[in-house]
Amino acid sequence: MTAPARAAAPSPDQPGAPVTYTHREILQVMTGLLAALFTAMISTTIVSTALPTIIAELDGTQRQYTWVITSSLLAMTITTPIWGKLSDLYNKKMLTQLSIVFFLVGSIAAGFAGSIGVLMIARALQGIAMGGLTALVQSIMGSIIAPRERGRYAGYMGAVMAVATVSGPLLGGIITDSLGWRWCFFVSLPLAIIALIVLQMKLHLPTNPHAKTRLDYLGAVLVSITAALPMLWVTFAGNDYDWISWQSGVFLAAFLVVGFFAVVVELRAPTPMIPLRLLGNSTTIWMIVASVGIGVGMFGSGIFLTQYFQLGTGATPTQAGLMTIPMIISQLLSATIGGLIVSRIGRWKPVMLVGSILLFAGLTGLGTITHDTAYWTVVIYMVLMGVGIGALVQNVVLAVQNTVDVKDVGSASAAIAFFRSLGGAVGVTVLGAVLTNHVSTNIVDDLAEIGVDPSALSNSSGETSLNITDLPEVIQTAFHHAYADAFGSIFMIAALVSATAVIAIAVARGSVLRTTIGMAPPAGVTVTEASAETPAADAATDSDPAGDASGETAAGSPEQTDRPSTD
Repeated sequence: MTAPARAAAPSPDQPGAPVTYTHREILQVMTGLLAALFTAMISTTIVSTALPTIIAELDGTQRQYTWVITSSLLAMTITTPIWGKLSDLYNKKMLTQLSIVFFLVGSIAAGFAGSIGVLMIARALQGIAMGGLTALVQSIMGSIIAPRERGRYAGYMGAVMAVATVSGPLLGGIITDSLGWRWCFFVSLPLAIIALIVLQMKLHLPTNPHAKTRLDYLGAVLVSITAALPMLWVTFAGNDYDWISWQSGVFLAAFLVVGFFAVVVELRAPTPMIPLRLLGNSTTIWMIVASVGIGVGMFGSGIFLTQYFQLGTGATPTQAGLMTIPMIISQLLSATIGGLIVSRIGRWKPVMLVGSILLFAGLTGLGTITHDTAYWTVVIYMVLMGVGIGALVQNVVLAVQNTVDVKDVGSASAAIAFFRSLGGAVGVTVLGAVLTNHVSTNIVDDLAEIGVDPSALSNSSGETSLNITDLPEVIQTAFHHAYADAFGSIFMIAALVSATAVIAIAVARGSVLRTTIGMAPPAGVTVTEASAETPAADAATDSDPAGDASGETAAGSPEQTDRPSTD
């Protein structure tokens, strides 16, 4: 499939008009974008392998382990829609470079952290940067690539993310075992600097015409608080107070009140942080529902699998990284091949439906693991999950981008990333709380069987410590069994949540991907000329009586309804 020829550059009186890039020009732009995304991704995956060692060395607990992860996810979640809106108003290139700078500062601070508190703050700063990169990379792609072609490039992005995830755990294990965990944060700094330079040289975008628009500050604050309240509630519930208690009632009431005012403000704001009018399209609504399920499966399973291998089976960080490679390779192949298939057939739903079913099957299988489950069995479940994640992560954004014009692509992309991150953040917090409770119960029971006082595994604060290197082997074995037997329950919970993605994708109407960047063909190009560039799209539309379920033709009709196409 050939990329469309480059259109004329926008005129000064149309500073924000989309420009069509050639395949070579798109690859040049994506080089810097993917270098930045790769840097952030590999830093996250490196740390996921090293985190048990980090927490043990800093004398942390399982609860603090979860909070170190949650601080990054929370910051990413609440800032993603803010970055997305900023990308619709201001220079995307400058914002991307600013995100990289935040990432550099956060990485340096994390590398020098001497306590869990400092580490949490540094990880939160990295999360802010991740929110920016997540929203901005998708926004820039939506600004320069038509949806029909975007599946192809989304496959490239998925492959890069998978490579980062493949190399991250292994590299993190090697660095932790040889150089020390602090270098897990320092090693990505040179690549981030290279990404800054490449973006400065290769990324050139039209001037945004909305640069003087007033920001929705109140909406940003209310959306952030609304997103943070559920995470704070599930973090403390079950430990500091009962799940059903007056404290839980306060959290629920606060969530409903703040959420209500957030909706009111966003409906009335001239440039809302999350444009609720985008929810008028059923495709967007169902993709948001699917994103929550995908987020829980993607973040929760990826984080806790590494912990399962280290704390449940006693593997070293290097071994844990190697043991997760089958899942990541399957994710890489699925993202690449799935993206090509989507561009080839011009539809996103078939690939996503198969992917959601495989994700559910893989998580369900992982829900059965215990301390005596064979590794090859875990591999089968990981591969299923990896294929599912690879087929879903990029395409769920593509499905929504296909229903909006280029002027809203940043907000639309960020909205999906926001709900996916929110699902992942809340999911990790809930799963971490469930894991903590199950581990505590299992440890008491297992140590009681061998006549050992459970306080042998407690630190100064009375919580279970992850540093067991100096304890007798019999206690270490009981510790590993207690953890391994607790992981099945959290994967089963993740499977149940991921079932919502299967339902949402099955219910959503599939749409034909349009061949233009904007909702209408570029100036001077007729609908016939735009459609002629990709005959396959026309054939797909003609052969499908339902047409574009979003109300869009392959040529990019401006309608955004869910009634069947009449052509």
